[in-house]
Amino acid sequence: MYTLSVSKYISAAHQLNEYDGPCARIHGHNWKIQIDVQAETLNKTGIAVDFNDLEKWLWQIIGPFDHQLINTVTPFDHLNPTAENLVKYIFEEMKKRLPEGARLARISAWETDSCMVSYEE
Repeated sequence: MYTLSVSKYISAAHQLNEYDGPCARIHGHNWKIQIDVQAETLNKTGIAVDFNDLEKWLWQIIGPFDHQLINTVTPFDHLNPTAENLVKYIFEEMKKRLPEGARLARISAWETDSCMVSYEE
């Protein structure tokens, strides 16, 4: 089994709804988003999934959040923009883009160097 990982960074702000604490106020993070994709086979070139495609697809999903208040960007204009909700959203969107034979293993998001959440099925 091959596992491919790609990460990208965005700078974005959010505020947590119905939260009793400082994160209820607008605050920002330099988010690191990582995808882990698995495949058992390689194509005729010897590639499981092209890294360029993975990076492009990841940016298509997270790029709209870069330098934005996440609360104002769909679907987080009606969904609480917690890190947990963010990784699940990215997971569901990335799953739609993967070619046959590739499986999305995990999405991880770091809000800080010491705070990370992952989602996998």
